[in-house]
Formats: sequence, structure tokens, C-alpha cells
Amino acid sequence: MAGGFLPYHEPGIVQILILVSFFYFLSLAEWLSEKVIRAGIIGQIAVGIIYGVPLANILILHWQETFLALGYIGLILIIFEGGLSARIDLLKQNLLLSSLGAATGVTFPIGLSYLLLYLGFGYGAVETFIIGAALSATSLGTTFAVISSASATVDLAQTRVGSVLVSAAVIDDVVGLVMSSVIGDLGKLSGPGSGDANLGWIIGRPIVASIAMAILTPIFTKFVFAPIFRRYIERPFARYDHVSNILLMVLVLCAFISIAAYTGTSILFGAFLAGTFLTYLPSKYPDGPFVVTSREQGEREAEKSPTFVHTFEAYLLGVQNYLMAPLFFASIGFAIPFVSLWTGKRIWRGIVYTLLMVFAKFIVGAWVPLWSALFPPKTLETQGSSKGVKEPSGEPGDRHEEVSKRSNSQLTWLSGLLLGCAMVARGEIGLLIIEIGYNETPYVSENGFITGVWAILLNTIIGPVCVGILVKYYGKEIGNGAWGIAKSGDIGPEDGKEEV
Repeated sequence: MAGGFLPYHEPGIVQILILVSFFYFLSLAEWLSEKVIRAGIIGQIAVGIIYGVPLANILILHWQETFLALGYIGLILIIFEGGLSARIDLLKQNLLLSSLGAATGVTFPIGLSYLLLYLGFGYGAVETFIIGAALSATSLGTTFAVISSASATVDLAQTRVGSVLVSAAVIDDVVGLVMSSVIGDLGKLSGPGSGDANLGWIIGRPIVASIAMAILTPIFTKFVFAPIFRRYIERPFARYDHVSNILLMVLVLCAFISIAAYTGTSILFGAFLAGTFLTYLPSKYPDGPFVVTSREQGEREAEKSPTFVHTFEAYLLGVQNYLMAPLFFASIGFAIPFVSLWTGKRIWRGIVYTLLMVFAKFIVGAWVPLWSALFPPKTLETQGSSKGVKEPSGEPGDRHEEVSKRSNSQLTWLSGLLLGCAMVARGEIGLLIIEIGYNETPYVSENGFITGVWAILLNTIIGPVCVGILVKYYGKEIGNGAWGIAKSGDIGPEDGKEEV
């Protein structure tokens, strides 16, 4: 009622100890799993399973619901940071390749699901489609978490293979969430009042909204918002450094996710577009206020400003890494029906389906060596010779070229292996789709639901573990290869230049 208030009560000691232990074990499990299996998120998911409804149910249900909401904000921040850190030039350069990889990552899981689940296990056709749709998604949160955890070895966000990974994962995520919207609305077609449901609108709305946002955002950014910002706003805006940056970041992020939600597409897609919007907005010429060599320079000089990435690192990164992101991965654990997984039939079916779904996403990495064979990239040696760099004296040219080709071929296959492994994790998007299908439609049986959950859970473990091992042993070599870190000047005049 108006004028009311919430009476203040001191929390009980048991509640305090539960919360302290929960956050402590989240940090400890992340550290242990990062050291042992090179995938810190697995430990956080395990803590969520133990403390949540699936196993011990130590946390009060209201706390779990609150942590799920906070964790979803953490997921939005993870993806927003990915958009801020994205290389626009690399995203444009590799858009076709990313689209082919994303299409492979969607069609293979659904097609192979029909081979195994429909023809082999005897599940229904619609049920198989829903489970396959859940396994066609790629976890954006896990993808960006893997990229962030690998940054100590190689900054995957600045590599060519990393840009392909980000683009393909975003496209898969959008397709998956479009299918989740369609699957959620399928219940209307079988329930009371189904005669009023418009099948064309149910299927078409999220698809049209996603395509419209993907097309209109770069057009309006380049021809409307960026010119206005650079001409009239940028210089006075830069005087207030982080204060003006954080204000604009909050406004843009809220605007994009609101537009995405109300038009029927993915909020996460809106968060990624918000990050890329802010990345493109400032001018790129050397005297531009946002062109700085370090955060300190932007804070120190009156006519300069820290970039939006610098502001995110200063004000949001700590909260994201130590609170929001752990809560997000713990909330994945809350949603896993752990006890129901353990029957003989469900275990072997889940493992068989898991292996098939690992292959279905892993095959995306084959596009990297195939693309290199069709369109050979410039190697470090050819770039050096084009700039007048001489070969080392005393080494025959043909032998040097042979060694170079062999090395570049190996690095190309390693880059493809990295891409395939990074696409394997399904995570939150897969769980969301299959739970919508199970809880809101009559098509998914309990056995089908458990089979899908097995595959989602194990794929979310296998993918990050394989990526962690690859980055640990081959990360620096991949970063130095043809699919590694690219300088802006190496992209090409048509891709690297931006209008000022």
C-alpha cells in the first residue's frame, strides 16, 4: 500500500552462513576447475546444482529466483562486453564465413537429431525438432567467458578465428531464440482457443524482428548516429570522461534490449548490438577524443576521454567477473534436473546423443581449413615480402617456403579445431529452449527432455575444457598464425576503413 515500508530484520546466522558459503564456494570452484580442467565455469555450474533445487536445495527458493535474475543481468553484461570488444573490421571481413559456420551449426544438430532420436529412439517428429533446436544453439555466455578466460594467453577477440566464433555464436543464438519463441507459441496451437492463433505471425515475428535489427542497426549507426555524435557531441562529451561514458552505455544498452524484447527478438542479441553500436560511434582519426593509447591518457588529458571499453573495465568488469557472471553460471546449475538423469537407459541414451551433438557442432571448425584452401590468407612471410622484408640469409627460398607452408597448414587446422570446440557448449540457450518445449508444449516427453538435458550438460562441459587445453598449449601459436591476431592495416582498404 502507499506509504508502506519493509520492516528491517537482522538476517539469521544460518542465512548469513549459507550465503557466505555459497559465494565462497562459487569462487573456490571456479579457481579449482580452472586449474584442473581449464574451464572455470564448470565449477560454478556444479555449485549451482548442489545449492539449488536439483540436489541439496540449500538456498531458499526466493534467493534462487533472485540469483537467476541477477545472473541473467550478468549474461547481458558478458555479451555487451563482447560487443564492445569486437573488431568491427574483422566481423565485416568474415561475415560470409561466419554465416556458413552458423548455418552448419544449426542444420547439423537438427538433421542428426532426426537420424538418432526420430529413427533410432522413436521420439515424435515435433519432439525431435524441439530437442534438435535446443542443441542447435551455441551458448553466448559460455563463448564470451571462454574468450575472456583465454585472454592471458591470446586475446581471441582480436583474432580472425575469434571474430568468426563470435559472429557464428551470435547468429546461432539469434536463430535458437527465434526457434524458442516459435516453440513457446506452439502450445497456443494445441491448447484452448487455438483457433485464434496466427501461425504466420507466431513464426514470422521473431524472424522479421531479428533481421530488421541486424540490418537497420549498422545503417542508422553509420549514416545517422555516428555522424551526429562525431560532429556535435563527441568533444564536449569527452570532457566528463567516465561519467558521460557510463551514462551513454546504460542508456544505449537499455534502449537496445528494450527494442529487442518488444519486437520479439533476443534480448542478448540486443545487448551485442548495443556494444557494437558504441564501438563504432566515436571518430577514429588520430586526434579524435576517444583515440588513446591507455585509460590513463584518457583520464589525464583534458581533450581526451577513456574509451567505452576502458569505462566498462573500470566500473563494471569487477562486478561482472566476481558477482554477476558466477551467479549466471550457478543459475544454469539451478535449472538442471540432476537426480532424474541417473537411470541406465537415460544415461546411455544421453551419452550417445551427446557424442553425436559434439560432432554436430565440432564440424563447424572444418570451414577454417576449407576456407583457407579456397581463399588462401596472407601469411606473415608474404606480408613481410610485400613490405620489402628480406628472407634470412643462408636459407634457401624454396625450403623456407616449404617449412612455412607446413607450419601455416598446421596452424590453420589448429584454428579450425579451436573454432569447432568453442561452438560445442550449449549452456543457457539450450536449456531455455528445451525447458520451454517441455513445460509449455505437449510435445516433449520426460525421456526426451532428459536425453536433451544430458547432451546440453555434457556439451557445456566438453567444449570449454577442450578450448582451455588448446589455448594452454597452442594459444600463442594460433595467435601468430594466419587466423590469429590481425592488425587493422592488414585487413584491406575496403574492410578496415571507416568513415569519419
